[in-house]
Amino acid sequence: MPNKKESDTTVSSLPSDESNPTISSTIASTEHSKGNKPLSSAPVQIPISYPEDGMLTVEWIQDLTLTFDWSSRNLPPSEFPSVFPVDVFDTLVLTASKILHKEPNCVVIDDFDQDSRVVVVGDVHGQLHDVLFLLRDAGFPSKNCFFVFNGDYVDRGAWGLETFLLLLAWKVFLPHRVYLLRGNHESKYCTSVYGFEKEVMAKYGDKGKHAYRKCLGCFEGLPLASLIGKHVFTAHGGLFRSVSHAPSKKPKGKKKNNVVFNPETNPLSLGSFHELAKARRSVLDPPWNPQLSSNLIPGDLLWSDPSMKLGLSENTERGIGLLWGPDSTEEFLKKFSLKLIIRSHEGPDARQKRPDLAGMDNGYTIDHDVESGMCITLFSAPDYPQFQATEERFRNKGAYIVLKPPKFDIPDFNVFEAVTPRPDVNPFYDFKNAIDSDEELELASMGPST
Repeated sequence: MPNKKESDTTVSSLPSDESNPTISSTIASTEHSKGNKPLSSAPVQIPISYPEDGMLTVEWIQDLTLTFDWSSRNLPPSEFPSVFPVDVFDTLVLTASKILHKEPNCVVIDDFDQDSRVVVVGDVHGQLHDVLFLLRDAGFPSKNCFFVFNGDYVDRGAWGLETFLLLLAWKVFLPHRVYLLRGNHESKYCTSVYGFEKEVMAKYGDKGKHAYRKCLGCFEGLPLASLIGKHVFTAHGGLFRSVSHAPSKKPKGKKKNNVVFNPETNPLSLGSFHELAKARRSVLDPPWNPQLSSNLIPGDLLWSDPSMKLGLSENTERGIGLLWGPDSTEEFLKKFSLKLIIRSHEGPDARQKRPDLAGMDNGYTIDHDVESGMCITLFSAPDYPQFQATEERFRNKGAYIVLKPPKFDIPDFNVFEAVTPRPDVNPFYDFKNAIDSDEELELASMGPST
């Protein structure tokens, strides 16, 4: 049975990770009353410089953490280059990108021993201070502490750039302990609508276009899914279709991506890990139109949603991805000898529109509880969204999951509240007119399906 624990953000003494005593003792000893105090009131050393030998250390990440926290409270966005210069940005993003692009579409995480644990994190959406709390509360990445982030690092929140860069630093430092999966917001379309593009432009000024392009290139390298141990599958959106019966191309002379697809002769069915391994993920905006492309698995993994309706169907509400019912969850779990599907993608705003499923008040829901296991939605951005047009806020809690030996297949839910008050900052998108969730997207503006 799953376990649940409430994390208390009012305590001043936070748990430390014995495997990382330097960073744990330094950060945990700082005052954290009600979660709203900066990690350090002492002057930080800016600008941050990349180590001359190119090797990141725990101390470097500690300095980066303290610096980002301090700058978010004391400097306007336009001063970001004085904190994290473009040349340092380029080096970190390029180094991380090389690592990410070499990883498979579905990373297998199984290098465990009897002391290992795995922390699974859902959407964080640029809420830097909540991410900093989560890292301290869960215990920092280390030899025995694995992290799997399920995507959506950017957009909506005001510190998507700092959040993404900090997690990239952890990835570079511990590439086989920190795994960063792609979310639907790690795309050109979403970042142009929900603020990340404008955030990068505001923070890097005349170098903003350059920095934004580098981020997009890094997004393309993010893996799409993970297998934790032998029994846990994670992806941002969820399950995916089989493309074994690929659409047949039209005769020569037609455009390369102009293909024919007949849904009556190619009914929807669940995909395999073999098909997942062959999917082409290096696209800024995953294909969405089954009549124009057979490369639909990336879009499914990033955009699909669970449903209480049996079977598989196209996700017409979002216009991309699938809806899958509890019978499909059972089929997928049983077929691949799995116990858990951990996905993210839906916050309190999305769940408000889906009364057939549980709300996101506590940062997670168990959507399907079937004979072979469970499908769980995990959302790690408390008091989301940061900028809300309605007078009454959702005030949801966030959560993360800890998986422990021996089989790493029993979810230990850790629920936490938002760090408040947040530093004053202006939004980077028109949140009053933006759609609340990622539904009814203008898919034509996402470019051709290839």
